[in-house]
Amino acid sequence: MAQIKQADLKVQTDDQLATALQELKREQFNLRFQAATGQLEKPGRIREVRRTIARIKTLQAGRKPAAAQPGA
Repeated sequence: MAQIKQADLKVQTDDQLATALQELKREQFNLRFQAATGQLEKPGRIREVRRTIARIKTLQAGRKPAAAQPGA
């Protein structure tokens, strides 16, 4: 999965974000295993995945309060 930009994430639905988060967590798990066994080809990918996960979680947290308020 290539690096996802913030603007691309903002237009995705909650379900799409949840799916992307699940895929990224699976990739992060695999990258950690590759790093532990010395098979990791792109060490910078771990950082990209970690930051993209944080971006998605931040968007999800920002949407949650907005959806919870009936007047918003």
